[in-house]
Amino acid sequence: MTAETTSLDAYLEEHRERRLAAYLDFLRIPSISGIPDHAPDCRRAAEWLADQMRAAGAENVEVCETGGHPIVYGDRLHADGAPTVVVYGHYDVQPVDPIDEWETAPFEPFVADGRVVGRGAADDKGQVMLHVRALEAALATRGTLPVNVKYVFEGEEESSSVHLDAWLEANRERLAADLAVISDTGFFDGNRPAVTIGLRGVAALEVHVDGAPRDLHSGSFGGVVNNPLNALCEIVAALKGPDGRIRVPGFYDDVVPLADEDRAAFAALPFDEEAYRVATGVPALYGEVGYTTLERRGARPTLDLNGIWGGFQGAGGKTIIPASAHAKITCRLVADQDPDRITDLVRAYIEDVAPPGVSVRVDALGGGRPSLTPIEHPATRAAARAIEKTFGVTPLYIREGGSVPICASFESIVGLPVVLLGFANDDDHAHAPNESMVLANVETGIRTVVAYWDELAATGVEGLRTAG
Repeated sequence: MTAETTSLDAYLEEHRERRLAAYLDFLRIPSISGIPDHAPDCRRAAEWLADQMRAAGAENVEVCETGGHPIVYGDRLHADGAPTVVVYGHYDVQPVDPIDEWETAPFEPFVADGRVVGRGAADDKGQVMLHVRALEAALATRGTLPVNVKYVFEGEEESSSVHLDAWLEANRERLAADLAVISDTGFFDGNRPAVTIGLRGVAALEVHVDGAPRDLHSGSFGGVVNNPLNALCEIVAALKGPDGRIRVPGFYDDVVPLADEDRAAFAALPFDEEAYRVATGVPALYGEVGYTTLERRGARPTLDLNGIWGGFQGAGGKTIIPASAHAKITCRLVADQDPDRITDLVRAYIEDVAPPGVSVRVDALGGGRPSLTPIEHPATRAAARAIEKTFGVTPLYIREGGSVPICASFESIVGLPVVLLGFANDDDHAHAPNESMVLANVETGIRTVVAYWDELAATGVEGLRTAG
């Protein structure tokens, strides 16, 4: 252990309680980007984060207007000739429903059994703060960073990042760098350290089925008019077959098939399928025939119903034919699927299979492209070395089923390779009640980020441009 490492550890230990208190304060801000009433909270979270970044030593900190929730930018650019990194995270969070399944109020975080529990603890406020604290600790113990870092923390990731691409386009020169680092992913099952090399994309839609302009008496009109709820159920049933295959024509046309080496890599991961099933609480795992659970989770596309509503929802009965019915759908996409094309294909299919007697409208809710980073890229290898130095184990390379649309945006708009350096525990319950983050992941993750900057500096600009 070097004197520098000892100094870093001593600093982090000395300020542990202050760091935790700030983390909890961040989680208390209900920055739900998808609910308009929380727009002031998103603004408050952005301003709070900007203040934290300034205190940590970031320069040129700015709360940037986007036309929606702001982006927080800051940088530290004093390492002449060294690599430049863009660090991305998001301060917005998911809605909290179902509220009655939370151990406590979602925005009243607490610490229990070595975890921080609260909405945003892992996705992604904990990982954003991890980077801010790594900056603070490195500057406090060394006085400088070995690389140049530009921070981009957005407030709309959980609502399709609708203004992000335009902001990236407008700030392409400002964001010039050698790579982007995104900390919005996690470890493998059993909290095994991992580097995520692939993420699925997403296409989100909302389906509206309308009948009469008002609810009708089911005795007077049953059998005479089509019921929008029945019609919606017919549409939904037509989307997938019993083999788990999506029936939308053309849906699989652009899917890159899994090569033999890809399937071998999935098979080599230390995965206990029965333990995974038990942890989910389902009676059996289910999915597309012909693929393993890990292949389906990380490398095959999906189509899922996320919500459905319409008609009477109260206690007891009410004999009506509802005027309308609605559903939300998301498709997870893999290379080389395009979210706009998938949206068009699903919309056309829904309109084609819709039964007579109702009108159907399908609205696009946004999307993002899939991402795949080569294991051999020097920046990926440097991340693995940093994890091994701090966590003490060689990380796995994994593909995850979630989506971080900015991966593809960094690649296509800013021209940067992306390294997914996430630290969330695999059982974090992100997007669900009782979201949590293992504190040891945060604390060791801070050290990993500092070690990663050292590894990138040692690799050098030319080394990073020699991609495997």
